[in-house]
Amino acid sequence: MIEFHPFEMERMMSHFEQEVEFNLSESGVHPITLQSLLSDHPEAINELLATEINYPHVNGIPLLRDNIAVTYDGATRDNVLVTVGAIEANYVAIRAMLNPADEIVVMLPNYMQIWGVAKNHGLTVKTFKLQEDDGWAPDLAELESKINARTKLIAVCNPNNPTGRILTESEMDRIVELASRNDSWILADEVYRGAERTTDEITPSFYGRYEKVVAIGSMSKAYGLPGLRIGWAVAPPALLEELWARHEYVAISATMLSNKLAAIALDPKTRKRILDRTRSYIRAGFPVLQQWMDDHPGLFSLTPPDASAVAFIKYDLDINSSEFIRRLHSEKSVLIVPGDHFGLDHHLRISFGLQRDYLTSGLDRIASLIKELRA
Repeated sequence: MIEFHPFEMERMMSHFEQEVEFNLSESGVHPITLQSLLSDHPEAINELLATEINYPHVNGIPLLRDNIAVTYDGATRDNVLVTVGAIEANYVAIRAMLNPADEIVVMLPNYMQIWGVAKNHGLTVKTFKLQEDDGWAPDLAELESKINARTKLIAVCNPNNPTGRILTESEMDRIVELASRNDSWILADEVYRGAERTTDEITPSFYGRYEKVVAIGSMSKAYGLPGLRIGWAVAPPALLEELWARHEYVAISATMLSNKLAAIALDPKTRKRILDRTRSYIRAGFPVLQQWMDDHPGLFSLTPPDASAVAFIKYDLDINSSEFIRRLHSEKSVLIVPGDHFGLDHHLRISFGLQRDYLTSGLDRIASLIKELRA
């Protein structure tokens, strides 16, 4: 039996996120209510109440796939597969695209699901780094050095989780160039598109830049709707059929109500309102986090995130990040994510796209533990 690598971050969150008083480990903004979601569409309420709780289209209802497709240049509903969260889209993509003899090159730090799935299925996994001392810019020379004839897939996360870094257009073009040189696929986790902190421009997608791209999206991060458990893959139809076939083994489909609610959320008028809400949380929360860090001079360093509702903070304390989180959970009833879960000790991922009082109360408790450690 192949050694199994648990998904450490999700294991921790599964055990503890519902038990703590302050959960600053989530990577999206404060969730939207059903009432707010439907406020642009009062006529939808009776339609939803009349919905038979049946299977929807297994690959996603047409309206939802249409509304997803219009957010990608050149895509149609035939390029879209709706999945149970982005996490299923990532999983079925890896299983459909890679054989045991293939190699995958993964950006680090990153949401570690793709790394773990590849490891758990006996694939050869190589990595290339985002460079902290260069504002988390990708080391594209390292990426080039890792690609060879067996490299089937390059996995990137843009905007990045956990750093919030958005790749520049020239960096994206270089990644495409390196992939096309070896006929490799690009798997682009783009769940933070729309959660930009410093611009109102939507982060460009890798989809449409190169014919061998699978773009992954979700309702969980930029849309504040994690409980819908709706994600998607956007890809060429022939590959999408392979993902769809595996989707039928893993989940069959997302729910009928989730499909319908996600279609409403991605209606152009409602989508704009939701993304405006997301950015308002991000832009209001980050100064609170920044002031908190400033109140502890010499302790923290951070490259401010371009996008996302999380910050990846380096700290100067003589304690391992997982041990810090264990004590924070048990002694202060607060949950954040240790840098260990991204392969970088002495870092913390802290959510800031939250309601102000909740955020400040959680940060105060983290400060209390820091004070005790320094004493």
